[in-house]
Order: sequence, then structure tokens, then C-alpha cells
Amino acid sequence: MHYKELCIPFLLSLLLSFGHTLEPYDLLYDNGIEAYYRSDFHKVVYYMEMALSSFSQLRQTKISCRLGCKQRFPFQLTPWDLNFASAMLHRAACVQQCEEGSLGALSRHRVTEDIKSEFYRRIPYNFLQRAYFKLNQLDKAAEAAHTFFMANPEHMEIRQNLKSYHVNSDTPLVDRESRVYMDEYQTGIKLYDQEQYEQAIKHFEEALKGYYHADVECRAMCAGPQKFDEYEYVDYSATLFEGIADHYMQILVCEHECVRDLSTRPGRLSPIENFLPLHYDFLQFSYYRVGDHVKALECAKSYLLFHPNDMDVSENVSFYESFVSDYMDPADVRPRKEAEEFVRRHRLESEILHSAADGLGFAYNEPDFWVTGGARQDENRIPSGSELMDVTGLLSGKKAVQRIDRELREGGPLVYNGVRLVHSSDHLNGTQRVQLDDVIAEDECEELRGVANTINVAGDGYRGKTSPHTPNEKFEGATVLKALKFAYEGRLPMKSARLFYDVSEKARQIVQSYFMLNSTLYFSYTHLVCRTALQGQQDNRNDLSHPIHADNCLLDPEANECWRESPAYTYRDYSALLYLNGDFDGGEFVFTEMDAKTVTASIKPKCGRLVGFSSGGENPHGVKAVTKGQRCAVALWFTLDPMYRELERLQADEVIRALDQESKGRSVESSINPKDEL
Repeated sequence: MHYKELCIPFLLSLLLSFGHTLEPYDLLYDNGIEAYYRSDFHKVVYYMEMALSSFSQLRQTKISCRLGCKQRFPFQLTPWDLNFASAMLHRAACVQQCEEGSLGALSRHRVTEDIKSEFYRRIPYNFLQRAYFKLNQLDKAAEAAHTFFMANPEHMEIRQNLKSYHVNSDTPLVDRESRVYMDEYQTGIKLYDQEQYEQAIKHFEEALKGYYHADVECRAMCAGPQKFDEYEYVDYSATLFEGIADHYMQILVCEHECVRDLSTRPGRLSPIENFLPLHYDFLQFSYYRVGDHVKALECAKSYLLFHPNDMDVSENVSFYESFVSDYMDPADVRPRKEAEEFVRRHRLESEILHSAADGLGFAYNEPDFWVTGGARQDENRIPSGSELMDVTGLLSGKKAVQRIDRELREGGPLVYNGVRLVHSSDHLNGTQRVQLDDVIAEDECEELRGVANTINVAGDGYRGKTSPHTPNEKFEGATVLKALKFAYEGRLPMKSARLFYDVSEKARQIVQSYFMLNSTLYFSYTHLVCRTALQGQQDNRNDLSHPIHADNCLLDPEANECWRESPAYTYRDYSALLYLNGDFDGGEFVFTEMDAKTVTASIKPKCGRLVGFSSGGENPHGVKAVTKGQRCAVALWFTLDPMYRELERLQADEVIRALDQESKGRSVESSINPKDEL
């Protein structure tokens, strides 16, 4: 190979990058948010639409470049060393030249996982629908709201807005981010249910084409940078083959799990069960009903590639063969080629991953991609976006809860005099829940609110997002360590910072004692938070101040599950909220069922009131909209695992110990008789 061939594309990419470049979508998004809070709605529309366009163009450019360079420089494995290395280097240079020629410097397009998540959840469309509404462009507002709602069906405000927009507009609602193959599949099912089999076949066939095309694109996106969470980069020194194996395994897992990604509807956590095989299942019966027995046999055999032991479809195969045998050999009817190749590749990937797990210590637990229980989706189920249904006090018996791997007890001593038990789990219609009053006094609440208004920063704890949960409120927070730093700098009375520290410790001891835990409960995060209703943004408001969620797992109302996996804080075991005031409108704390809509208990905050509960899927909870005033509380999360203790808390402990020693030293010094020193 000639190194000049590699250098020229690189130099060309540098020249091209000075021409037309794509603006980073995270920068455009931030500009749009800033414009929103300035009420400059024309700029909101401009920047948000640009951000969405940039996001889409970035993805399509990467897909096109990677697929084009893959085709241009295929790997040849004989002789392995030189041909493979040559193709790999040429392909790398090709991709770099292609991407930088269209996008500019790739470093400008590195985006945080948080921003990626917000685009995945379609958050920009929420800002867009509000801006279009303010500009009286109701058709576009409805379109943006519908697009957002498709990925956020639990968002009550959007649900209400859609009703309002649709009254004023005859334009059909369009999902701007729809996955076409999923739309085709759902249309096919509806036609199938109506026994319109010829039309259903057309849509199922289009869905399959779209699925396989999306699979190619999904795999291309896996070719980007990978994370190696198990390694400390400074200490990581791998050989050539170890480094290649580590990186390739990450890519292979990503490609292998495209099956799950492509089967998951926007905003959901769990995929549609048996999604790809069901296309062939519906098709085999539809073709039979229109009299095409060859196609019916072909699709039935394709389905059996995924589920070779399915007796019902095996019987169908025999049935179809009895028709076909009159004019051809049934053995000549093969499963579809794309299905054969897909299953063959999927099984080979699985073998490689399991081999890596056994031989290289690569950690991978393969999910069951082809769940045999998969069936047609129930079109008549109640959507998760329904408004909260309050059944507080109406439940007969305890609800089903997520399994907790420890003995559940409650009713232990409250440790401090004056603290009152108001409601236990039974009264709150749940498990491991408690409501206590008089945990702190009015003057302490007032002092802590003063601390909050002195040190709290907008978006603290959420990487600077002013409103991490809703754009209708301002969210501010601060930690104990920050309070102590302010006090050390003279910007806050030390006794006020010490009160924040002491009050949080008091809450920890109460929770640990009440739930009768056999081991120490450690802080995992402590946060003094305030939520303030923004003026001019409270009309017809139906969203939540903090959407329904669980603290140590990812709540999935559609599947009635709570997935204890990243990015959830899986190590959190107990949570508590100590309220500092009640002079505001709205802001009630609610527990719900796992459907995220059925309210089982509602608690109105007031000074000194504490709500404590276990952090798992047995206790989904949220906060109703704060529509007037400011709501402040000390939010606490605890863990039973000392490995996950809050670092800032440990640092605060050191500060407090130093202050106590200093105070003790001054006290001893002041008690010494000067004559004794002589």
C-alpha cells in the first residue's frame, strides 16, 4: 500500500471542512432553549428546526459515508495481515474524508449522552409546539405536539394541547419522526383484522423492506466510537489483537442488539415481542386467504427459521404443502433469502459473543430476542397517556410490587422527640412508604429556605438544565458541600450551612430506624431543591412538575415493568423528601401504580413534613405542577452499599469534623487559667 493514498484524502478533508459545514445540533438546541426563556418564539422555531435538521443530517451523513466506504474498501482475509490492514486504513481515511467533507471538523459534533437522550425522547418538539402556538401557527403546533406525544404518551399537558389544536385545525396529525416500517406494520395489522388481506399483504411487505433497510442503517451507526467502562484508560495497555477484540466486541454487541432497537417504539423501553418473525406469520396466513399457497408456504418456512419448534406453524407448512404438491415439489419452496441470511448472521454473532464471554472474559448476557409469546398488539388497551386516575383510599388490599431482596419491615422508633407518624404504608396504599410531620420546626424551614435562595443554582444536579423536568418551572438546587463552601467564604452563616447538614443527617437516621434496616443507610445524594412557577406559562397547564418515575429503575408503564439497568441509579435503596413550605399552588407529591397514571396516594407538602419510601418500582412517584409560587424541599437518596456513598457528603463530613475540632480547641483554650501556663 502507498501511504500517500491515505494522506491525500485526509488533506482534502481539511480543505473541504473550510467550506460548507453543518452546525452542531447541540449548539442550535441550546440557542433555541435560550430563545424560549426570552419569549423570542420566532428564534425558538428557527433554532429548534435547525437543530432537528442538523441532527437528522448528521446521522444520514455518517450512515452514507460508512456504508459507501465499506463497499469501496471490503476486507479481504487472505493474506490476513496486509490485506486486512490495508482495507482498514483505506476505509478509515475514506470515512474521515467523507464525513469531514460534509460535516466539517468532527470534534464540533461530539455531543453529550444527555443531549442525545433528549433528541431520542423528542424534547425539541415540546419547545416547538409551544413556540408555534404562541405564533398562532396551530397546524404546525399540532404536528410538533403529536410528534412529541408519540414518544411521550404519559405527558398530560401535550395530550390536552392536542385536543385544543385539533379543534382548531382540520390538518391530519403527522408524526415527523415516524419509523415508516412500523407504520406499515401497524396498518397491515388493522387491515388484517378487517380481513382485507390483499391490502394487508402490501403493507406487511413494505414493512419488511423498511425493516431490513433500517437494520443496515442501525448497524452502520454502530461503527462509531465505543465506550470501555471496565477499563481505566490510563492503565489500559492492550496488545494489537486485544485492542481490536475489545473494540470489535463492543461494535458486535451494538449490531446484534439492533433487533431490540428496531422493535422498540419511540419513547418505550421494551420492544414489541417477536416483532420481525410476526411479519412472516401474518403474511403466511394472508397469502393463504388470497389463494397464493406458494407464498404462504414460503412465509411459513421463513417464520420457522426463528421458531423451528412452533407446532402450529409447522402444521400450516404441511397444510400448504398439500396444495402445492399438485403442481410442484414443495421442497423447492425455500424460506425467503433475506430471512435466511438474517437468521444465519444473527446466530453467528451470538456464537462469537458467547465465545468471547467464555474465552476472553467479555461480559455479555444475551436477551431473548425472539420471545415466542409475542402476539398481535392489543389495539384496545388503555393508553399510558390517560390522565392520572385518583383511587386513593379505594384500593382493596395491597398492590403487586416489585420484588425486593431484603426483609421488609417498618414501624421502628422515630429516634427524635416530637416527630409524628401520620401515615404508614397501609394508609398510603403501598409498600415501604411513610409520612411524618414535625421533623423540623418553622424557624428551621425558614432558615433553610434562606439558604436555598442564597446558594441554589438553576439546573444544579442536571448539568445546567434550567428546567430538567418541565419548561413551565424554574428548577434550582444545591448540595451540602456547596453550602459549607459558601459559609467558609463568608457568603452564608456557618450555622445555616450546618443546619442543612444536620437536618439531612436527622432524616437519614429517621428513615433507617423507621424501616428497621439491619445495616447502615448511607447518603447517595443530598439536594436542596426549589421549583418556581414561571409567570405567563401556567394557563391550561396539565403537565407534571416532575413526571412519574422510580428512583432506582427505568419505569416502563407500557410493559408494567421497572427495568433496573443503566442509566437508572440502580444502587439507590431508599428515598426521602423533607418539605420546607406549603405556601404555593399545586406541587402535591403523588404515588402511583406502575402504570404511571393511577394515583394511590397524594401528599400536600408543608414545613417539617417528610415522605420516605423504598426507591424501586414498587413506589413510582412524581410531583404535580407547581402553578404559583415556590416549592422547596430537601431531597435525599440513600444506599445500603457503602461503595456508592456520596462523595460530596464524605467531603462535607471532613469539613464538619474539622470545624468541630477547631471549636473544641477554642473551647479548651478559653477554659485555661493564664496563671496555669506560668
